[in-house]
Amino acid sequence: MDRRGEGVRHREIVYSALPSQKRFHQSTARLKGFSGPIGSGKSQALCHEAIRLAYINTGRTGLLGAPTYPMLRDATLSSLFEILGANQIPYEHNKAENLITLKETRSRILARSLDDFERLRGTNLAWFGIDELTYTAEEAWLRLEGRLRDPRASRLCGFAVWTPKGFDWVYRRFVKEPVEGYEAILAPAFENRFLLDRIPDYYDRLRRSYDERFFQQEVLGEYLNVHSGLVYHAFDRRVSVTDMQPDPTRPLMWTLDFNVDPMSSLIVQVVEGRVLVLDEIVLQRATTLEACEEFHNRYPMWEAGLAIYGDASGERMQSGGTSDYNILRQFLPGNGYRSAKYEKQSKNPSVLERVRAVNAMLKSSEGETTLFVSPKCRELIRDFEEVMFKPESAVIDKDRDSKRTHLSDALGYLIWQEFHVKAPFGLQEQSIF
Repeated sequence: MDRRGEGVRHREIVYSALPSQKRFHQSTARLKGFSGPIGSGKSQALCHEAIRLAYINTGRTGLLGAPTYPMLRDATLSSLFEILGANQIPYEHNKAENLITLKETRSRILARSLDDFERLRGTNLAWFGIDELTYTAEEAWLRLEGRLRDPRASRLCGFAVWTPKGFDWVYRRFVKEPVEGYEAILAPAFENRFLLDRIPDYYDRLRRSYDERFFQQEVLGEYLNVHSGLVYHAFDRRVSVTDMQPDPTRPLMWTLDFNVDPMSSLIVQVVEGRVLVLDEIVLQRATTLEACEEFHNRYPMWEAGLAIYGDASGERMQSGGTSDYNILRQFLPGNGYRSAKYEKQSKNPSVLERVRAVNAMLKSSEGETTLFVSPKCRELIRDFEEVMFKPESAVIDKDRDSKRTHLSDALGYLIWQEFHVKAPFGLQEQSIF
């Protein structure tokens, strides 16, 4: 019983906690965090702590949040419902209000996305927990910290889990110089024996798929500024730039970034897992039709086949009543490219996702290079050697030179679609028990 006479319910839950998870749950800090690489059991720790505090604070309200609604639905709540179901904990889920009520304690869990932190004002909370805090604005965390004031709570606590993302506000507040009342548990890499028992080569596969910096951050859980300096830090012209010729027996890949000035595109082939950038087309103040004509001049009627990749914005209708992709669809069949396929996405991946995919092929954390560029692709090489991040940010500096980034963007669309590793925020772990 707590000092106000309200019952604290006890319940046995099957949970083989890892050492770092145990330290996280045992921490008595008012505001605590669990920092770890992908596969370290962060989602499990988050949801078990939420259930634990819901039982400690019987009849009170807590909040479980994530940076965006899709992540809340697909990762955070999916893990929570899996644990509730596996342990036969009775609950009700009001989908209209996104409210979970635990029947044994009458405790309520508000499920909320944190992308609009101004909406977080309101009801007093006994506890709150945030998934992947490094993708959340500091203002959202501070709003919730201000709501941690339920006078009838038995244990007031705010907690979060995250994958390191450089020297950001989370690092400064929890790790570098912890604010009073804060504590962070740093999970080491390769601790999750349950994951390794199921997938022994899990980390080896990531090592081959990630560039060295991203591997250190995501898999080893290290704090480092992966967004400082050069964007394509893995590029080495001594390794990646080599003479090559198109193979007429293999299909061509044509990937485009639609701009009037410059209109930019690349011609690519893939041979035994290696991406070969054969040629670039850069036209000043040109239309998409002019780009088609230039492609046709260089690679007429390519009988082995043609696949089109590129900027999803090319489907937008222009003032003339057509789109960039419609121009391609009209031009190519009438000029001998009867088997052209369109492999574009309905929306573009994020800039950082594309950059990571390109860097991983320029040089993986194992030191393997699978992306090669012809020396005739001078503008693409300049992108690799000159495109920078803005200081102290993960934003690419497009203001330094208006000619930069277009070709590397075009290449990123293709590589992300064909070769990227699908690893959602923090990895949606399966149950570890």
